[in-house]
Amino acid sequence: MSSKKTEVINTLALVFAAFIWGTTFVAQSEGAKIIGPYTFLAGRGWIGIVFLYFVVRANDRALMRRTGRTAKPENFLQWRQLIGLGFLCGTFLFIASFLQQVGIQYTTTAKSSFITAMYVVLVPVFSIFAKKYPSVKVWVCVVLSVIGLYLLCIRPGEAGFGYGDLLTLAGAVFFSMQILSINYSVQMVDGIRLAWWQTCSMGLIATVFMLVFEKPDAASILAALPSLLYAGVLSTGVAYTLQIVGQRHLNPTVASLAMCLESVFGALAGWLVQGQELSAREISGCAIMFAAIVLSNLDFSGMGGKAHGADDISR
Repeated sequence: MSSKKTEVINTLALVFAAFIWGTTFVAQSEGAKIIGPYTFLAGRGWIGIVFLYFVVRANDRALMRRTGRTAKPENFLQWRQLIGLGFLCGTFLFIASFLQQVGIQYTTTAKSSFITAMYVVLVPVFSIFAKKYPSVKVWVCVVLSVIGLYLLCIRPGEAGFGYGDLLTLAGAVFFSMQILSINYSVQMVDGIRLAWWQTCSMGLIATVFMLVFEKPDAASILAALPSLLYAGVLSTGVAYTLQIVGQRHLNPTVASLAMCLESVFGALAGWLVQGQELSAREISGCAIMFAAIVLSNLDFSGMGGKAHGADDISR
């Protein structure tokens, strides 16, 4: 298979992952009407754990056929490193997902998807703590994002952001931390196994909080099962796997741009499925935010260069 054909296939894989993540905002919104956020995250997590278990097994069999080895850790230190990094990533993912799940109860699907997409701009800003200093272009993107966020979330005459908008923005901050932790961890451990341990950690933490703070019942969980299955199998399982496979042989700039489409698909899904309309002002805010997201990933010194955005973006 030619390199160009491989690039096209991998790009399409990431676009499909972005489509799944974007439409998952609808599943989250519908699920939030039936069950609590901890219950939703626990259900989504356990479904993802089961699905990704079979993905790990399939990947091991494929590696065994090609190389005669698997990606399974070979000693205690490697296991400890894998589990520890998975727990770190999973903790950030739990906090981010919880804030997003609660926030979506008080805002629209379109707003939630676009505000969440700010992690693409926030990641290089937070990279300062790792002594990776953003360029002037990135700071321009931050300013554009703030302007777009203002137009999207604050209506004329309002004093500030809505409760749901602020929670979702806080979730975007923790998604940024999760992305940076993934970017750090994937250099040392197998990416697919890391995704499984991350999901295990998120699911276990959510289960503990669910048992302490919520009282889930079988009837409510069954009513929310379509949303849980969509989020658990497609978002946690399929999309994360497509992300790992798609980024393997793809320019990071192209990969980040493809995954940025998550916000567009989220807005379209909210409009088509839930009838959530946006005003001209809000559409302008969305357009400015998306422009900032795209600009943050463009390398004007040469499109073959490394993007300033996130190399590993996980929802």
